Amino acid sequence: MGAQAAGPLVVGVDSSTQSTKALVVDAVTGAVLARGQAPHTVSGGAGKESDPRQWWQALGEALAQCGDAARQASAVSVGGQQHGLVTLDAAGAPVRPALLWNDVRSAPQTERLIAERGGAAAWADRVGSVPPPAFTVAKWAWLRENEPAAAAATAAVRLPHDYLTERLTGEAVTDRGDASGTGWWASSTESYDAEILAHIGLDPELLPRVALPGEAAGTVHAGHLPLPKGALVAAGTGDNMAAALGLGLRPGRPVLSLGTSGTVYAVSTHRPADPTGTVAGFADARGDWLPLACTLNCTLAVDRVAALLGRDRESVEDGGEVVMLPFLDGERTPNLPGASGLVHGLRHDTTGGQLLQAAYDGAVFTLLQALDRVLDADAAPDAPLLLIGGGARGRAWRETVRRLSGRPVVVPEAQELVALGAAAQAAGLLLEEDPAAVARRWGTARGAEYEARPRDEAAWERLTATLADGAPLLRR
Repeated sequence: MGAQAAGPLVVGVDSSTQSTKALVVDAVTGAVLARGQAPHTVSGGAGKESDPRQWWQALGEALAQCGDAARQASAVSVGGQQHGLVTLDAAGAPVRPALLWNDVRSAPQTERLIAERGGAAAWADRVGSVPPPAFTVAKWAWLRENEPAAAAATAAVRLPHDYLTERLTGEAVTDRGDASGTGWWASSTESYDAEILAHIGLDPELLPRVALPGEAAGTVHAGHLPLPKGALVAAGTGDNMAAALGLGLRPGRPVLSLGTSGTVYAVSTHRPADPTGTVAGFADARGDWLPLACTLNCTLAVDRVAALLGRDRESVEDGGEVVMLPFLDGERTPNLPGASGLVHGLRHDTTGGQLLQAAYDGAVFTLLQALDRVLDADAAPDAPLLLIGGGARGRAWRETVRRLSGRPVVVPEAQELVALGAAAQAAGLLLEEDPAAVARRWGTARGAEYEARPRDEAAWERLTATLADGAPLLRR
């Protein structure tokens, strides 16, 4: 177990698309005393599905790797991948594999639901978000249409983190953060929306109770996990909300996450309702809001361009006027699902390094454009950007963000922010404290600081013009 703990121990879990991570953390100091990780499998092809039982098995394996430290924990919390549809039968067993957030077969149902319930502005006003195919409401509509027998056999509907919390405690509980990504929890009333549920044929009795911020889901009752029976279990939350807790975010502090997909978000005291659908109007795990925008093309797309050019991902070069919009997977923000990558402005003297830099610029530009919509009256225009995710460790990513944002940048040293945020939620429950304040005491947002550079207005204007002028091609 290593160093002597100063306070009680808590467990934070990150159940993501690909794996489950568990951290055992000192609730007072934030020191990570043990960690474990076990993989999941996701089906290939058109659908993206996982058997929820493997998440439970992976949780057991990850906790076992933590050794004695996990057996001494006083509280636990689960942060999980958002939006997934888990359907359970009357015995609590999965009716079918879970439909995951990145399963876009529900795109036709999304469009129909938006039209049938008054259009995008009505959804934004009521629910807080215009539902994309990722949202659970569209997945349930898809299931009823394509697998009516499975829908009819469903006795309980859960999100991925709810499923694990329920297996830990025996209680059907979710939280407002993860619930706000379903499309049937309305931010306007902070409750399940009876009219939307009736419209999609989902009985509210099939849904978990929404715990209040700071409320326990229950205690550990599952005997065969390496956790003490009777340990407190927090309500848990979605992965983005957990990462916000893990950073101890105050309102208005912008976060830019560079992963396979890119996200930008900030905690806000104002309820978001963006009728364009760019910003998801999520609730956070504490009682505030978490407006968030997501792009599909981030580190993976830029790495692919580097591979095509036969260059190391860091071997970028300044200069030239070439523009690239690296929408290799279509794009969600801006909403161009059928788009492909677009290159404009190639010249005889354009170098491979300049072309690679253009790919970075295009990926960062779409994130920063979305950030302008995410930030509101709580945000200072010169507030430092917290840069997280795998890309944050790369010099080319960091310098591109500095050059195109004109803001100072901080790269936190803390890794595994979703699991740390879940641990902070568990510690907050145990110590009766605000979990974000717990994370601030732990110093999770501390890291290397980089001062602001003047924004590259010429590059910004070239990107803006190419996106506008290329719209007919990108919409094809």
